[in-house]
Amino acid sequence: MTDARRRRAEAILLRCTDRLPFDAPNDWAETESRLQLAVVPHLAMTDVVLERDRPALAEASRLTETMRASGRSYQAELQWWTSPFASNDSVPASALVSASEAGRTDVARAFPSAARSDRRLDTGADRSRIFVLSTAHEDARLDVLRCGEALSAVPLEATLAGLATCTLTHMTEVMPSRDIIRQLTGQIGSPQLLIRIGVAPSNPQSLQVTPRRPLAEVLVAHR
Repeated sequence: MTDARRRRAEAILLRCTDRLPFDAPNDWAETESRLQLAVVPHLAMTDVVLERDRPALAEASRLTETMRASGRSYQAELQWWTSPFASNDSVPASALVSASEAGRTDVARAFPSAARSDRRLDTGADRSRIFVLSTAHEDARLDVLRCGEALSAVPLEATLAGLATCTLTHMTEVMPSRDIIRQLTGQIGSPQLLIRIGVAPSNPQSLQVTPRRPLAEVLVAHR
């Protein structure tokens, strides 16, 4: 195994979803180039939301939450996913944010609030860059699969660069907010997911990583 492959394998154990606010990433131009190169083999389309368009994206995020507020199946699944009594597949309680912490992250999925004081106060409001992955041909199965493969590559590459990530899909699950993302990026493809990327403190303040499933549960080899 080469050193590069070894570092990438080690990064798998470090990569996790961080829902707290981020500082702006340093040397973003170089990082963006690295992320785009990581996506190339998967044939997905990439964009970055401009800072001037972020308020409109935040409004799309709020619009999505409003549309989903009355959805019983969605709310039931969300409650199960964040329940402290759920299985090891659920979101750890330490990964949930308080209402005041959520208020400092303008583009985010709304989860049930955690009862805790503010963390990462020195960071202030979220200053992450928002990376968008899209498919070229709407929701064609193969394109969506390739976009999912790109999703594996981008957060891993960001982790190697010392950055934190948070994947967001709630805005691409409903057509109105998906259309807003398409307009903001000028993309002709279909946005499938967004990834917040930024700087988090080296000490993640006791953010618990969701346990990984055993390989045998997620990979079946046919001979």
